[in-house]
Amino acid sequence: MKLKNIFTTLLFLIMLTVFQQSMAQTNYANVKVDDLNDTQIRQLIQRAESIGYNDAQLEQMAAAQGMKGEEIQKLRIRVEKIRKQDGTTSGTTKGNNTSNSGTEEGDDRSRTAVRINRDSANITKANNTNNKNTTDLNIFEGLKPKIFGKELFSSSGLTFEPNLRIATPKGYVIGPDDELLIDLSGDNEASYKLKVSPDGIIRVQYVGNISVGGLTIEQAISKIRSSLGPTYPALKTGRTSVAVNLGNIRTIRITLVGEVVKPGSYSLSSLSTVFNALNASGGPNENGSFRKIQVIRGNKVVTTIDVYDFLLNGVQKGNIRLQDQDVINIPVYEKRVEMSGEVKRPALFEVVSGESLADVLRFAGGFSTEAYSANIKVLQTTSRERKIVDVPNTQFSSYTPQNGDKFIVDAILDRFANKVEINGAVFRPGMYALEDGATLKSLITKAEGLKEDAFLNRGYINRLNFDNTASLISFDVAKIMSGAQADIPLQREDKVTISSLFDLRDEYKLSIQGEVRQPGTFNYADNTSVQDLIQMAGGFKEGATPSRIEISRRVKSADTVGKTSRTAEIFTLSVDRNLKIEGPTFVLQPFDIVSVRNAEGYSVQKQVKLEGEVLYPGVYTITNKNERISDVIKRAGGLTSYAYAEGASLKRPGAEKVNPTDKNAINNKEEEDKKYLNLKRAQEAGTKDTISAEIEQRLIQSDLVGINLERIIEKPLGKYDLIVEDGDVIRVPRTLQTVKITGEVLNPNSIVYLPGKSLRQYINGAGGFTSNARKSGTYIKYANGSAAAVSKFLFFNNYPVVKPGAEILVPKRAERERLSAQSWIGIGTAIASLGAIIVSVLR
Repeated sequence: MKLKNIFTTLLFLIMLTVFQQSMAQTNYANVKVDDLNDTQIRQLIQRAESIGYNDAQLEQMAAAQGMKGEEIQKLRIRVEKIRKQDGTTSGTTKGNNTSNSGTEEGDDRSRTAVRINRDSANITKANNTNNKNTTDLNIFEGLKPKIFGKELFSSSGLTFEPNLRIATPKGYVIGPDDELLIDLSGDNEASYKLKVSPDGIIRVQYVGNISVGGLTIEQAISKIRSSLGPTYPALKTGRTSVAVNLGNIRTIRITLVGEVVKPGSYSLSSLSTVFNALNASGGPNENGSFRKIQVIRGNKVVTTIDVYDFLLNGVQKGNIRLQDQDVINIPVYEKRVEMSGEVKRPALFEVVSGESLADVLRFAGGFSTEAYSANIKVLQTTSRERKIVDVPNTQFSSYTPQNGDKFIVDAILDRFANKVEINGAVFRPGMYALEDGATLKSLITKAEGLKEDAFLNRGYINRLNFDNTASLISFDVAKIMSGAQADIPLQREDKVTISSLFDLRDEYKLSIQGEVRQPGTFNYADNTSVQDLIQMAGGFKEGATPSRIEISRRVKSADTVGKTSRTAEIFTLSVDRNLKIEGPTFVLQPFDIVSVRNAEGYSVQKQVKLEGEVLYPGVYTITNKNERISDVIKRAGGLTSYAYAEGASLKRPGAEKVNPTDKNAINNKEEEDKKYLNLKRAQEAGTKDTISAEIEQRLIQSDLVGINLERIIEKPLGKYDLIVEDGDVIRVPRTLQTVKITGEVLNPNSIVYLPGKSLRQYINGAGGFTSNARKSGTYIKYANGSAAAVSKFLFFNNYPVVKPGAEILVPKRAERERLSAQSWIGIGTAIASLGAIIVSVLR
């Protein structure tokens, strides 16, 4: 265990070193923890935890990336503060500070080492592929504010590629390698495809050389027309026209210098603009200016581009077409400020001379909906230290930003300046505006007044004191509304509560049970009589007696310790069966329980079912309470000549087997019962399948009752002649000819019954016992539902007699757990000790 802990610790340190080295290219020496808001700190914690770092490891990594010691100390304080606010702790740190068992510590270190190993392997792979840090695991990446406009030239979705299929621009300057298409139409038809030579000359057939280099398209068309005039006189009369267009355009060479992501020379189309060149080079780098990009042509600045015009307004001002050997210079920015907090577009913005804080706010898209716009905090950097300045909204247009300024826009307070609230028994509860001179009575009036169930004796106001502690002010609702009590002036954040009568008492209910159509619980209402409640319950059933209705009522007894103290008060009364109102009515009180009894001597019909080999099978109604099996068999005409009386069975289901809505019918789910019986037989045979308690209960309720029909017929009214019950099913089968063998035998099947054949012979006919068979537990289940098991007398097994239709079940032997080496050693030690004791006693 110690070697494992040492190994995992070394592995963790190695992986931590690899991770820090892989990220050493990023320098965070200039990160100021005071400039980070709580959201950024939470992101930092979440990213650290996502790669398995605790607080201590986070500080080590921050130090490895160049963060100063005093900033790390501030970071520790901020992290602890955030954790206390959120109610969380560093899981890994807590695990290290808590005294755990060695196994748990080893497992934790193993899991941490594996996680660090996985992350470090991914980082190493990324370094070998790209030779730079992967941003997915750089937990400080989200802390750096983005430069506004940087994504314009780094986004793969915006390429600024020139359109080569547009009409030829009239201001396009022709140069070497351009291709001109000259088309003559009218009296003269001719087409020429001519390439401009390095000297700027094209040669037209029958015309000669024409110098077009350095001319615009418009100038070239005029010169070509005049040069073609002598050869094609129809041009002067207008009977022939000429069209000049560009074919293939030439490639120009552009150089980008200064603070460019990828400086150097680029070969571009002669139709390319400045934005095309910036896109090809990646645009300005971290120190490059977006506001003063210069295009130099012939050692002179021909235009200066402000990218913010395009970013903010979509105007490509100064985005001229480039020419060969043009130079684009991106200087270092002069002033850059940061706008953070509740603005629509927080970022780093470049500021030029003459711009104010209002312009920076416009760059950031303005305030968000949750912004506190009264003033903006400014964190400034002086030549000696940092300072903070509050700029009110009246000075936004006059404040001149300084390089390095950080503007922070706070959120508005999460509170209402003029809110009061009323809840409870009013018609329109909710929040309302606190107006000048608002009182409790005026607020109740605003809420549409009191409900009818309002509790008028007492209400209360939850009020916040000046020190933000809570206080409770009680008042009499009725006196406030009548003016008998002085009205109460309201304050901000007051919460008025007026209770309902129903909120201050138990919910009143009435219950009815017994012989009614819909027994249950009903809501109490004043002046509810017994007849009313019976009508709510659907009226009497057919067997109900209206002359003995019992009402039980709660008693509030003063005697709580006496042995004879009353717990309920009972009333017995009779009502009209048709619920007519005659004489005084009995008015119920809350929580009364009404019981309706059965009429004396009333009984519904009960039936049994007779199946199989009887002359008239079917459903028979029980005529008297002591009717027996023999009586039902006699009513069915007796047995047929094919009846197997010895295999007759009686199935007596539980109460739920009978249809609850119709007591005159029998709900005999034969297929379902067979399924449950097969499940039980499989369980008895020793299979591992288990059955739920509900299925087991149904198996018990639907099981067969072993009867002896032969004795019942021979001696009616005897002890074997059972009294039938509602839902009984008596089945008399045909003479059965097979015996079924199931359970732990080699070939479970059914075998033809032969008189005199023993149980062991039937088992041998099924292939004999398996190795897991519990032979002593073998038993027979006869067709009538009775069973007999194998018994033992002295050293001999006594096998029960096999009858037609019987089923032989061989259960499975319980599995025994094999003894381990330690168990054998323990047994051997115990035997040796016992032997030593015996020898000592004998000596």
